[in-house]
Amino acid sequence: MTKIDPIIAVKDVEASSVWYQQVFDFRRIHGGNEFAVLVSENDEIVLCLHKWGEHHHPTMTNPAIPPGNGLILYFRTKNMEAIRAKVEKTGSVIEEDIHLNPNSLRKEFSLRDPDGYYLIVTEFHKYEG
Repeated sequence: MTKIDPIIAVKDVEASSVWYQQVFDFRRIHGGNEFAVLVSENDEIVLCLHKWGEHHHPTMTNPAIPPGNGLILYFRTKNMEAIRAKVEKTGSVIEEDIHLNPNSLRKEFSLRDPDGYYLIVTEFHKYEG
């Protein structure tokens, strides 16, 4: 079995951790001021947050580079409407409000997290051939 634990560089690990917990109901199970591991309701690792410039990772040394170029964090969920309501409360930037995606035929919306990463939140679905 192979799994992926996505790690994104953030300015403030604590603030980003709190934001993801408020919006998605993730829990933080590990970390400090430089690193955090966030898990879903079934204890699956969803996202890791890493402070810019710490631990000498070559792609996490320059916070002046716009974060997320070439990256979309795509969340499939059964709680899209509830998440959208929580996003509203945080004052986060909604890039595209709830609409029907003509490719997936699923409802989705897009937003930016506090560090500028682009997120798409969509109705839960299984990928089919």
